[in-house]
Amino acid sequence: MGQQLTMTPQLQQAIRLLQLSTLDLQQEIQEALESNPMLERQEDGEDFDNSDPMADNAENKPVAEAQDNSFQETSSSNTENLEDGEWAERIPNELPVDTAWEDIYQTSASSLPSNDDDEWDFTTRTSVGESLQSHLLWQLNLAPMSDTDRLIAVTLIDSINAQGYLEDTLEEICAGFDPELDIELDEVEAVLHRIQQFEPAGIGARTLGECLLLQLRQLPASTPWMSEAQRLVTDFIDLLGSRDYSQLMRRMKLKEDELRQIIELVQSLNPRPGSQIESSEPEYVVPDVIVRKDSERWLVELNQEAVPKLRVNPQYAGFVRRADTSADNTFMRNQLQEARWFIKSLQSRNETLMKVATQIVEHQRGFLDHGDEAMKPLVLHDIAEAVGMHESTISRVTTQKYMHTPRGIYELKYFFSSHVSTAEGGECSSTAIRAIIKKLVAAENQKKPLSDSKIAGLLEAQGIQVARRTVAKYRESLGIAPSSERKRLM
Repeated sequence: MGQQLTMTPQLQQAIRLLQLSTLDLQQEIQEALESNPMLERQEDGEDFDNSDPMADNAENKPVAEAQDNSFQETSSSNTENLEDGEWAERIPNELPVDTAWEDIYQTSASSLPSNDDDEWDFTTRTSVGESLQSHLLWQLNLAPMSDTDRLIAVTLIDSINAQGYLEDTLEEICAGFDPELDIELDEVEAVLHRIQQFEPAGIGARTLGECLLLQLRQLPASTPWMSEAQRLVTDFIDLLGSRDYSQLMRRMKLKEDELRQIIELVQSLNPRPGSQIESSEPEYVVPDVIVRKDSERWLVELNQEAVPKLRVNPQYAGFVRRADTSADNTFMRNQLQEARWFIKSLQSRNETLMKVATQIVEHQRGFLDHGDEAMKPLVLHDIAEAVGMHESTISRVTTQKYMHTPRGIYELKYFFSSHVSTAEGGECSSTAIRAIIKKLVAAENQKKPLSDSKIAGLLEAQGIQVARRTVAKYRESLGIAPSSERKRLM
């Protein structure tokens, strides 16, 4: 006797569709439409008859149906037994959720505006980002320059990294040219100075101080504290980085208010000028589920516009003859069976997604009403137990699936977080703790920033028991610098 995993091709297809993101699912549907003549897209305005593809008379009996808990998995000795009989029940026509598969979501999820929207710029939504090198080469082509200087300029531009700094030294760049060109170091430096006049300001710098100095030189000469700011970034950049304000005031012979104004001018500059040129393509997120509030009740709806509706082509399905064993009829029968299973897998995917999303909203009503600080602890086991499915299924359905809420678009996994004990014996989610830490830091005295130990003490005063190292971990995950780097001169 032994145990083995039994997964039918239909179950494998259902699980594969379940873990696909919306964009990947749209591509999968398009491939299915192109490869299977029995499948067709349901056009807007047409009546959708689920009974037609699901109960076609071309066969003696329909293929095995997917039951409500088609994605429910049970583990025994690290194995799962899934028999074809588990798929024998028909998926109900009306799902036990707020929105059924046949419903049409009325509110358009498209971001395309009307034709009379004067502020719509198609290129900003569709064009591919420009690289820093191409941006600099475009400016180089507009600059009058000899062939030798242009060669030097192209080499220098290739040595500029994504942050806008020159990675190689001038000596290394000069040594890389053909000796027959007889290019000297001062020529390379002269061309570099010309490139440093390009946009964005500060490009081609070799150090942070030089980058800030280049930006200061492009400001109007009448800018207050210009000469002092240039001296600060040239001679005392290290003291500024360590926030040793007392030493700065003593060595620059300035008062506290004067130094504060100079530092404000320096902080208005960009230490990474190359980052202004965005080279990566925009990433689009299509929400799978839409949550809205109606009469003090949170409603969960599938975004029907994200996935096209499919059906079996009734004309082609009628060509299938019951007792015919010819090659053409066998091909059509197989295509009909695959089309039915594909549609059922889509229906089961959406049903499972709705069940999970509904339970998430039920658990996280506080977040929807009050924000991150009201987020409750939630793990996969809680949702799996509520919907009667395996944790691995919940993991699949929450990966790369997004929920549109009045507070923004979130991945379903965002609503899951570990818990920390409170003084009253309750639990507080790590997401809520991060929100509290962010709020404490935003309200701190910038002359005396809160240390991790102090934040831990403030959390303990609110009944949340968090160790200092845990506060440091949460602070770093939020991108908040340590207290020594957050100190400001008021």
